[in-house]
Amino acid sequence: MSGAEPRLHACLSMTAPLRRVLLRPPSAGDLRLWREYGWRAEPDPARIAREHAALCELLAGAGAEIVLAETAIEGDPDAIYVYDQALIADEGAVLLRPGKTARRREPEALGAELERIGVPIAGRLEGPALAEGGDVIRLDERTLLVGLGYRTNQAGADALAELTGLDIQTFDLPHWHGESEVMHLLSLLSPLADDLVVAYPPLLPTRLAQLLAARNMEIVPVPDEEFESMGGNVLALAPRVGLVVDGNPETRRRLERAGVEVLVYGGEELSKGDGGPTCLTCPLLRE
Repeated sequence: MSGAEPRLHACLSMTAPLRRVLLRPPSAGDLRLWREYGWRAEPDPARIAREHAALCELLAGAGAEIVLAETAIEGDPDAIYVYDQALIADEGAVLLRPGKTARRREPEALGAELERIGVPIAGRLEGPALAEGGDVIRLDERTLLVGLGYRTNQAGADALAELTGLDIQTFDLPHWHGESEVMHLLSLLSPLADDLVVAYPPLLPTRLAQLLAARNMEIVPVPDEEFESMGGNVLALAPRVGLVVDGNPETRRRLERAGVEVLVYGGEELSKGDGGPTCLTCPLLRE
C-alpha cells in the first residue's frame, strides 16, 4: 500500500480513536428464531431496526466511518453481534470459530464482507480450536487477553498465538449460569484507556486482577445490580470516551467521576440477545 492510499484496517489498541467500524443490520426474518438462539425476549422488528440505525448515526457523529454488512446470514439473529466473528490483527482479519455451534456460519460470511471492503484475511481457526471475539481483549500492541470458558478453548488461544504472533495470556472464566448462557471476558471487563478499565471485580479471574494491578490500571467497578444489564460492556470511541447502552445510571456516574465522557444509545431491543456496544461493532481501524 502506497503512502497516498488510506489505511483500511489497524487495531493495535482497543481504546485509540475509532475511525472505521463494521456493523450488521438486524433482519426481521431472522428474529423469529430468537428462542432458538437464547434471546431473553422477542425483539420487535421495527424498534430494533430503529435502534440499530440510531446506533450507526451516533457512531458516525463520533467520527467513525460506518460500513454495513450486505450479505444476510439467514436464520441467525445473533449475526448482528459482529465482534464475535473475527479478530482484526496486524496483517488482516483472523476469522474465529464460535463455541456456540449455531453461529459457525458467521465468520466466513463476515470474511467475505471484509474482503469486499479491503480488509484481507490473515487466517482462520479450524477445529478443534474455538474462539469468540467477546473472549479476546487487545490490552496493548503486544498483549492479547483470552478468556477460556464455554465459548473459547485452549486450542483456540494457541491458534491465535500462532496466527497473530502476539503474547497470549489466558484466564479461566467463571461458570456463572452455565453453558447455556453467554459469559465472555468482555462481560467482565472493557478497556477505556491505557490505564483505565471498567470491570465487575467479584467475577474477575484472580490472575487478571493481579495483572491489572501490576500495570497500575484503574478499575471503574460495576455495581452488583448493573452487572447483568451489561454495565461493564463499554465501547471505547477514544481514550476516556465510552459508548454505553442506556439503563445503567450508577455505572455511568462512576465512569464520569473517573473522567470518562459517556455517550448513550437506546438498546432495549438490540440487547435482548445479551449483546452490548462492543458486541454490535467490529472495529476495523483505530488510530
